[in-house]
Amino acid sequence: MRIRSLGVIDDAVVELSPGFTAVTGETGAGKTMVVTSLGLLLGGRADPALVRIGAKSAVVEGRITLAATAPAAVRAEEAGAELDDGALLISRTVSAEGRSRAHVGGRSVPVGLLGELADDLVAVHGQTDQQGLLRPARQRESLDRYAGDAVAVPLAKYTAAHRRLRAVAAELAELTTRARERSQEADLLRFGLDEIAAAEPQPGEDTELAAEAERLGHAEALASAASAAHAALAGNPEDPEGVDATTLVAGAHRALEAVRSHDPALAALAERLGEIGILMADVAGELAGYADGLDADPLRLAAVEERRAALNHLVRKYGEYGEYGKDIAAVLAWSEQSAARLAELDGDDDRIGELTAERDALRTELGELAQELTDARTASAKRFADAVTTELGELAMPHARVSVAVRQTEVSGDGEDADGIEVNGRTVVYGPAGADEVELLLAPHPGAPPRPIAKGASGGELSRVMLAVEVVFAGTDPVPTYLFDEVDAGVGGKAAVEVGRRLARLARSAQVVVVTHLPQVAAFADRQLLVEKTNDGSVTRSGVTVLEGEERVRELSRMLAGQEDSETARAHAEELLETARTGT
Repeated sequence: MRIRSLGVIDDAVVELSPGFTAVTGETGAGKTMVVTSLGLLLGGRADPALVRIGAKSAVVEGRITLAATAPAAVRAEEAGAELDDGALLISRTVSAEGRSRAHVGGRSVPVGLLGELADDLVAVHGQTDQQGLLRPARQRESLDRYAGDAVAVPLAKYTAAHRRLRAVAAELAELTTRARERSQEADLLRFGLDEIAAAEPQPGEDTELAAEAERLGHAEALASAASAAHAALAGNPEDPEGVDATTLVAGAHRALEAVRSHDPALAALAERLGEIGILMADVAGELAGYADGLDADPLRLAAVEERRAALNHLVRKYGEYGEYGKDIAAVLAWSEQSAARLAELDGDDDRIGELTAERDALRTELGELAQELTDARTASAKRFADAVTTELGELAMPHARVSVAVRQTEVSGDGEDADGIEVNGRTVVYGPAGADEVELLLAPHPGAPPRPIAKGASGGELSRVMLAVEVVFAGTDPVPTYLFDEVDAGVGGKAAVEVGRRLARLARSAQVVVVTHLPQVAAFADRQLLVEKTNDGSVTRSGVTVLEGEERVRELSRMLAGQEDSETARAHAEELLETARTGT
């Protein structure tokens, strides 16, 4: 993470360890700016007062390594961002005028997207900023992961049944709420189908009738033309001396036949004339038959036109369907599809009965599975609460007691009006993960009533409670990074060592960042960062340095005794580092 012009920090690079990073420094040096910078990257409120005096804007840039399949990576890519060699680049700029801009993976994005990504990237635990496990939904999810197969198996069955119930309920609601519309649709379909059935249109009938109407309407002209053509081909009986085409062609064929043996070319022409003669005789015969069979009956023409009008009426109403043209084929296609749709609508009443029965059966099944989930969660909650209470005893909260409330909310209404499932004789609200609401409760001392952990602990205690919770949940919470600010408030001595030891334990399964003033905590860190203020007489600025070897011993000595060169403090600092290294 790079920080520029934020508060007392002019320009600093903060490289956090994959394990446990401790951020230390004197009061006022700017340790809080490290937390603030991370908060800005996670969509926190942009305060223009944070911009360093004299600068136009403050900029925080972060490079976060994560798998391409991680929820944050998937959400960022949906927003158009791109991973850079397995890392997500995030930047936040805050101007002195109060404007704020955000970029993720090279793309400008709304600041709200950073907040969405934060839910899957970092769990923040501080006196004024608590996220993650304080949300009841996250508490339930974490408890389910802590429980393992005892919850996972019935939860998978419940989820599948719940998904089916939602589908059944949606279809049932659609059928019942649209009953009037479906009835109107069915009436319109029946009317159309009856109208088409009464007309009994046949495939291609409109085309055939159009051709017949054209022929009947020009019967006299057609008969005259056929007779004239026949006379030209076969001769006119009333003019015996007239010359016709058939006779002429026959004469030409005879002339060539007489000499065809002398030249193959002329023989070929004779063959062709013979074929022409045969063709002309056939055409002449068909013309004679055509003229004799031509129907010029005006009554038939009137009947054809009447039938065409009836078919055109159907085409205008039902003849625009799908890939078909506006013709009888489209009318018949509409009729076929409408008959199928009408059968579907007529069967809806039966379908409503089937769906109602399936819905009731699914609700009964969900109630049984929900009770199984409740029993499994209750058993796991007891084990979890005991483990957290034990942890708190080692973190200077020996009298605190943690419990987990697993409860359901009853719905208002009775019978079919109650949108719930029956669990153990009660109709309760349910969701995709069951009917349980899970909440962590804390009784800070004997006699105190258990209250939600956000309300049952003071600011300093809350971070320690959350540390104990995270340590017990270690490995089950999908959030890869934890930030603790002031986790050691009000803690000293052996309890401080135990805080450091548990932070180190949590860092085995996740990245942990802690802002601390206790050397007992800092000694357990895999990397220690020093935020140090300098003053050249005119400008005060802070920088961030990675401490190693002798420098780390000096800083721990300062934190112990306020004196970097105190031999006693140095010896104590080295002892703390050895204790952290060996785990003793």
